[in-house]
Amino acid sequence: MRAATAPRNGTTPLVAILLDTTGADASALRHTLKSLQAQLVEDWEAYVVPPSDETLRTVLEDVARRDMRLVLKGERGAPWHTLLPAGRSEWTTVLCAGDKLPPHAIWHMDRALRDAPDVGFIYADDDRLDARGRRSAPDFKPDWNPELFVARGDADRAAWMRSSLVSRHSTAQSDPQVALLDLQLQCLASLRAEAILHVPRILLHRTPTRPPEPTATAVVLSRFAQASGWHATVAPTADGHFRVSAGRAADPLVSLIIPTRNQAALVRQCIDSILQKTRYPHYEILLVDNGSDDPEALACFADYARHPAVRLIRDDRPFNYSALNNAAVDVARGSLIGLVNNDIEVITPEWLDEMVAIALRPGVGAVGAKLWYPDDRLQHGGVITGFRGVAGHAHWGLGRTDGGYRDRALLPQALSAVTAACLVLRRSAFDAVGGLDAENLAVAFNDVDLCLKLHAYGLRNVWTPYAELYHHESASRGLDTTPAKKARFDAEVAHMHARWGARLQEDPHYNANLCMEHDSFLLADPPRIAYPF
Repeated sequence: MRAATAPRNGTTPLVAILLDTTGADASALRHTLKSLQAQLVEDWEAYVVPPSDETLRTVLEDVARRDMRLVLKGERGAPWHTLLPAGRSEWTTVLCAGDKLPPHAIWHMDRALRDAPDVGFIYADDDRLDARGRRSAPDFKPDWNPELFVARGDADRAAWMRSSLVSRHSTAQSDPQVALLDLQLQCLASLRAEAILHVPRILLHRTPTRPPEPTATAVVLSRFAQASGWHATVAPTADGHFRVSAGRAADPLVSLIIPTRNQAALVRQCIDSILQKTRYPHYEILLVDNGSDDPEALACFADYARHPAVRLIRDDRPFNYSALNNAAVDVARGSLIGLVNNDIEVITPEWLDEMVAIALRPGVGAVGAKLWYPDDRLQHGGVITGFRGVAGHAHWGLGRTDGGYRDRALLPQALSAVTAACLVLRRSAFDAVGGLDAENLAVAFNDVDLCLKLHAYGLRNVWTPYAELYHHESASRGLDTTPAKKARFDAEVAHMHARWGARLQEDPHYNANLCMEHDSFLLADPPRIAYPF
C-alpha cells in the first residue's frame, strides 16, 4: 500500500477530522488518536473543542504538543462546521471518541477519490467495536440508497463530505448525532446520485453511542424528504426506525393490469380483495382474458365487466406475459401502471397509497411490494441480481418477525429489481424504456429486465415493506418442468446474460463482500473483491 501511494498535488490536508468527545472516557479517546496517528496516509488534521472533563483535556493537550495535526479550538457547544478553517481541507469527516480507523482507512478513501474527482460525498462499510475491542456486526452497505438511509435515520460515521459543501451548510441541532445527520443530509440533498460514492470495505470500527433523539431526527429527515420532492413527512417507529408518510401531491389514475386464463377462484380472490380492501381512491382494473374457455371463469369475468372499476379485455394470443401486459398498457387510461398477478391477494388497505406515493417521487422507476406466501413466509423482499446466475429474491422464506440482514427486510429501499407480481410505475417511464421484452422474455425475467432498463435510464427501483399482499405463486401457470418450458427458460437465461453481462454480478444495491450463492446476505467465501496489487 505504501508503494502504491502516489503523492498528492494539493497543498491543503486531504481530510479534516472533527472529533466528538461527548460521553467519552480517556481510554476510548486514546484509542481513537492512536488509530489516527497510525494511518498510512498522514495527510490529515483533527479539530476538537476542548472538553470540560479535565482528564480528556489533558490527553488532548499532551497529544497536540507532540502532533501539530491535532488542533484544539472553539468553545463547548460550537457547531462542528464552525471548527473548519476556510479552505483548509478538501474533505471533512466526524469521528466519535472511541471510534477506530484501520491503518488503511484514509488510504482506501484517497485511492477511490483519485478515480472519481466529481464526488461530493463518499462512505465506506463499518463494523461495531465493543468495550473490550472486539469487532462484530459488519454493515456491508449498498451504494447510495436514499429510502434506506432515511428509514434507518442514522448518520453514517464512515462518511466524508467535501469541505466546500460543509462550509455552505449549518445546523442548529444540539445532539451531536442529529447534528451530523443534518449536515450529511444537507450535503446529500445537493448532490446527484453519481456524485455519491461507496467504498465496499470496512474502514471504520464504530464504538456504541447514545441513540439520537428521535423527534429531532424525524425533523431533519422530513426536511430532506421535502427537499427531495417526496411530498412527505417522516416519523419514528416503535422499532427504532423511521417511516416516510405516503405523501403525494395528487391521486392519479392507476391502471391495474391482471392477465389470466380461466382460474375463476384465483381471479375472484384477487379482484375482490382489491375492490374491498384498497383505500386508494382512483384506480381501474384491466382484466386481460387470455383465451379462457371454462364456463365458470367466463361467467365470473362477465360479472366483473359490469363493475364500474373493471374493464374486460379479450386477448387470445398464445401465452406471452410481456406481450399481454404491453397490449393492455396501450389501452390503459391511467398515468400510472400496476402489473398484478391473478394470484395476488391484498393484505394492507394502504398498499396502493404507499406504492403510488413512491412511484411519484422524482427519480423513481418501478415500485415493488412485500409479498408473502399463504403460510406467512416471505416470497418477495426485492430482487438482487446475480443470485443463482441471473436474479433471486432477497430474504426469501423469512418469517414474519425476522428483520433479515441489518433489518433490510423491514425497511423501504432501492433495489435493482422488483417482481411484476405486484409492481407500480409511471406509464411514461414504462414507455421510455420500451415496456416488457415480448420477443425474448415471454415468461421469465421480463420484470428484472424492465427494472434494469429503468435503472440504466437513470431511475431507481424501490421496494417497500408497507405494501403487503399474499402471493399464491405460480398457482395458475405451473412450474417450468416440461421440456418445452425448460428450453424456453434456458433461452431466457441466455438472453439475460447476453444483454446484461457483468451487470448481473455487480448489483449496486447489494455489496461485493456478500455472496451470490445465497439470498440471506452471507459473507462471500472466497471474497469477491481483492486488492489491486
